[in-house]
Amino acid sequence: MIKILRYTEYLYLAVALISIYKIATLWETDRQGTYIFIIFAVVSIGMFIFRRKYRKRFEKRQRDNQK
Repeated sequence: MIKILRYTEYLYLAVALISIYKIATLWETDRQGTYIFIIFAVVSIGMFIFRRKYRKRFEKRQRDNQK
């Protein structure tokens, strides 16, 4: 279960990196179209941080319960 949570964190990070790449390539030609990618990048980075924080809290709680 915890390995799945770890992979989903990096999935959000991958979406953020792809969005940042699309922003960099489309910024000069289609500035209106890049705003959705900016939103995706910000939300994805936020979700990466959020999921990582709660996964670590969950792991700590499991370690404390096993002792």
